[in-house]
Amino acid sequence: MTRSAQVTLDWADGTYPFALKIEQLTELQEKCDAGPWYIQWALESAVMSRAIGSAPPKDLIHPYVTEPLRLGLIGGGMPAVEAMKKVRAYAGPGQLYENMAPAFAVLSAALQGVPEDEPEKSEAGQKKAASRSRAGKSGSRKSLASDAQPD
Repeated sequence: MTRSAQVTLDWADGTYPFALKIEQLTELQEKCDAGPWYIQWALESAVMSRAIGSAPPKDLIHPYVTEPLRLGLIGGGMPAVEAMKKVRAYAGPGQLYENMAPAFAVLSAALQGVPEDEPEKSEAGQKKAASRSRAGKSGSRKSLASDAQPD
């Protein structure tokens, strides 16, 4: 199974595909001097803090918001220069707070996947699993009571 790690979001002035693939995750780590799981934690903490009306964690720095968006646009197919312009226009100073949730969504899609990436279960696979029993695999003898025929 391959995962696309892609999510489509209504962001800025339109609807865009975002994807953080391995090369974008590597660049994210270099730009932020932190691993993607740490950045995701900081963004999640910030989103939850915002929901309860408190300040975001002190660990949250602006590249944790802007870089997942910029790199996600690039991974989603947007040219790098256009992605940079879009992030500067819509996630610059004074706009970081409202961009924490989209940045978190982009990073989460890369790290945990999205529901669309889950494989569909086939009916054949479900029937096969349902027909298995532990008794068939055990080393114990089968009961003779069910095999006995009335005279």
